[in-house]
Amino acid sequence: MKLYDWHAAPNPKRARMCIAEKGLDIEIIEVGGEDLKLRPDYIAKFPQAMVPMLELDDGRQLGESIAIARYIDELYPSPPMFGRNAYERGVVEMWERRAFDEGMMAAGEVFRNTHEAFIDRGLPGFAVPVPQIPALVDRGRMRLDLFFRKFDEQLASNRFIAGDMFSIADCTLFCSVEFAFWSDIKIPADCKNLQRWFDEVSARPSAKA
Repeated sequence: MKLYDWHAAPNPKRARMCIAEKGLDIEIIEVGGEDLKLRPDYIAKFPQAMVPMLELDDGRQLGESIAIARYIDELYPSPPMFGRNAYERGVVEMWERRAFDEGMMAAGEVFRNTHEAFIDRGLPGFAVPVPQIPALVDRGRMRLDLFFRKFDEQLASNRFIAGDMFSIADCTLFCSVEFAFWSDIKIPADCKNLQRWFDEVSARPSAKA
C-alpha cells in the first residue's frame, strides 16, 4: 500500500495518526507542490484532487481520511481506533463527526477565506474558481469558540473525547485544534480540560506523524 499525502495539510494527518497508532510502516508519497497546490501528476492520478489517497497493491484507490482509517482498522484491528463494541463505535463516530463539522470545518472557514494563497480556492477539490467569502471568517471564529467549549465540557469527565480509549475521534479533534492554530486561534485559557487533553495527546508519538 501507498499513502499519497500532503504533510502540510491538516486533514491527511488524521489518517497518518491512525497508521502510526497501529505501528505500521506504509510508504508515504508527498504530493504537495508549489504555492500550496497539489502536484499536477497527482491530480492526473486522482482527479478528486484531494488528500490523502490510499493506493492498494492492486491499484485500487481509497480517498478520505476516515475511509482510509476505517480500512486500516479492519485490516489491523489492534489497537482499535473506532471502538471495542457497538456502543463505543457509535460514540466514537458521533464525536468524530462533531469534531470535523464543528472544528475542522470552522478552522477551514477562517484559514481558506483569509490566506492569499487560497484566493479563488475557497473550497478544496474544485476544478473551477471558488471565491473567498470574508464574512465566513467571523463566523468561523465564532464557531471555533463554541467548539472549544463544547469539547472542553465533554473532556471534564472523560480522559479522551469518546471515553477511556484513544480513538479516531481524538485524531480528528487534535488535527482540528492544530488547524485553528494556523490562524492564531488558541485554546481559550479557561478550557482547562481541553488543554489537559491536548497536552496529553501531543506527547503521543502519533501526534508527530
